Amino acid sequence: MRWIDQIPLPLLILVAAWMGVAPITPEPHLVEKVRMLSQGALTRPLDIFDLFIHAAPLALLALRVWRLVKVRAGQEQR
Repeated sequence: MRWIDQIPLPLLILVAAWMGVAPITPEPHLVEKVRMLSQGALTRPLDIFDLFIHAAPLALLALRVWRLVKVRAGQEQR
């Protein structure tokens, strides 16, 4: 998991924000795919791949921040 610590946080934030809202019109893909998932309409392989591609940077950002907080909490206890 050390590879994720090497990703620059500002770059990861930028990519996650961009992929989270792209394309802006008519509706961001991530919002559309999550809505489709909640309605049970996410069945096409292309839609599932699209959900993965748009959600992956957000998941990596969450993991990176979690690891950052975990490391900093460990340093404070010393």
